[in-house]
Amino acid sequence: MGDPNKLIVVVKNKVLFGDGNEDYFEGFRPAEEINYESRILKNYKIMRRGSTEEPKDHPKGNAELNTDYKQPIGYTILFNPNLKKVFAYQRSSKDEKYCEKRLQGKWSWGFGGHIEPSDNVKGNMLRESVMREVTREEVLIDGKIIDMKSMGYINYDSNDVSKVHFAMLYGLSTDAERIVAKDKEIARVELLSLSELEEMCSLGANVEVWSRIALEPLRKLL
Repeated sequence: MGDPNKLIVVVKNKVLFGDGNEDYFEGFRPAEEINYESRILKNYKIMRRGSTEEPKDHPKGNAELNTDYKQPIGYTILFNPNLKKVFAYQRSSKDEKYCEKRLQGKWSWGFGGHIEPSDNVKGNMLRESVMREVTREEVLIDGKIIDMKSMGYINYDSNDVSKVHFAMLYGLSTDAERIVAKDKEIARVELLSLSELEEMCSLGANVEVWSRIALEPLRKLL
């Protein structure tokens, strides 16, 4: 799961979805419908990440078990628009490489992670976190980044991992035909077509929920 003492950005559910939960949704919501990104930037708090192995009322805080808050995640799809293909990866299933057992071995096409206070240096800290995670920590992109597009948001409260996280879905286009994993948590990376991703899901491959939900906006992106 990573360092439980790491400080991360969180936002109160009542702020994100409204006092009366009027802006709550499950699944995907397009960026043009509502600006959750702005709400997070204006109202975020810093909290200790914590872990599921600690008590909920840990004296130093535990965001992983605090369902009053959401942890925003920059969930970024890396794709080659000319080839109309997406970089998908499989998480390691080995404890020593990836200790979050709830996600071990799963396939994903969303890169990125938590927003940290250090991302608040210039511009938009949410998007800065994406560039830090994707281009400096997780993978080596063998090519140029072309553009970054806000696609929308994913919320899914029906499993223990997702109910305390909130995905800001971005599309990061590149002319690369190859990327190399830098993070030991990534076991393998493949460049796949949309039909191949859909086939993985339809055949029952071990694909994480957010990536399954992201297929709908991904169709429009490609």
